[in-house]
Amino acid sequence: MSKSRNTIPVSQKPGALSPSSANILVTGGAGFIGSNFIRYLFEKTDFQGTLVNYDKLTYAGNLLNLSDIDEKFGGKSYFFVRGDIRDYEKLKDVFARYHISAVVHFAAESHVDRSIFGPKDFIETNVNGTFTLLEASRQFWGNRRDVRFHHISTDEVYGSLGDTGYFYETTPYDPRSPYSASKAASDHIVRAYFHTYGLPVTISNCSNNYGPYHFPEKLIPLIILNAIEGKPLPVYGDGKNVRDWLYVEDHCEAVWFILNKARTGETFNVGGECEKQNIEVVREICDILEELHPLKDNPAARKQAPHITRYSDLITFVTDRPGHDRRYAINCDKIKKELGWKQKYDFENGLRNTVSWYLHNKKWVEGVRSGEYIKWIETNYHIREK
Repeated sequence: MSKSRNTIPVSQKPGALSPSSANILVTGGAGFIGSNFIRYLFEKTDFQGTLVNYDKLTYAGNLLNLSDIDEKFGGKSYFFVRGDIRDYEKLKDVFARYHISAVVHFAAESHVDRSIFGPKDFIETNVNGTFTLLEASRQFWGNRRDVRFHHISTDEVYGSLGDTGYFYETTPYDPRSPYSASKAASDHIVRAYFHTYGLPVTISNCSNNYGPYHFPEKLIPLIILNAIEGKPLPVYGDGKNVRDWLYVEDHCEAVWFILNKARTGETFNVGGECEKQNIEVVREICDILEELHPLKDNPAARKQAPHITRYSDLITFVTDRPGHDRRYAINCDKIKKELGWKQKYDFENGLRNTVSWYLHNKKWVEGVRSGEYIKWIETNYHIREK
């Protein structure tokens, strides 16, 4: 795909970061949002710098996400380094070798259910890993100001909302799971490095992302793939937990706006402004599948579940997870007013794109469905069946 020129108006102050020509280190770049961000930079902006994808390649990291980017730009402006963000010496080497001038920090353990079963990994990666990355950045950059450390966080650090209200950048933190607590801790450490050392940082707290290349343990891809295969569609509790859904490309564009236009030390909420109950999301996926891949034309699903007449017949309510936040809703007026960003995708179009992508990328799906993934799904959902 050819590049289209980025139309973001950029007014750089002397000594400020110039993102389009920067040498950018993207941590977690083989994951869902990270790989979409890399793809966005190479395909939809005027980025002419060097990008280093630094990823440990855990269960959610998949280099197939970027095979075409590697084929076109690998060894020229795109480089992959396998590494752990807790490895200070390796990070030092990467900073020096590639003359890194910007960090976009996606790398994190991010699945709430996994944090309930194994919180240790979340503390080590999200807290200790972020600290190590900050230290490497500070030591390499010194007092430079033409650099940037952008930290990707989540709306889950704010806790849970009632039936009304929104999360603002000033909302007090109230994390409820080991995952959100670890992200809250990392946010505080990033801010501390700004106030204590003057490290040029920015932070964004995003709502639930969805779109292509999403690892199949998350709600939307899990429902799509289970439905296609005629398997139960697990829904926690009463299904009325509310999330604000953000199409991943809109999130990637927001991060690019922040890198280009935001003042250091600032935090921005990034949301889809699209509140949906989980059960609504599941039913909408079923409706889109009935249109794009009708059950009557899906012998695999009919063989697996001969009793069903529609995909929605597969919906199965399972025991709710501990500490399940009831509602998230993001107010993102700040990034709209200060940086001029706004969403391009509504939920209907974004979800249709997502369902269609999974239907047309079965090879990718097969590639990520390792024995570990299958074991995890069995561990997590089977014990919750009512």
